[in-house]
Amino acid sequence: MDEQNNVYEQKSCKSGKAVKTVKAGISFGSALAMVISYVNWHSVGWAIFHGLLSWVYVIYYIIRY
Repeated sequence: MDEQNNVYEQKSCKSGKAVKTVKAGISFGSALAMVISYVNWHSVGWAIFHGLLSWVYVIYYIIRY
């Protein structure tokens, strides 16, 4: 019984770490998109919109410019 609990705890830790990593990646992508957008367009509205698009806008910017 203890072995089953130990295996479950290890899996929980791994999935928790993955969730934190994904959230950090999403946050970083949004921040990066907003900074790139504001520097180019000097508009808070466009920065917010591009922040919602996140990595899509960052990849578009890399390909386009």
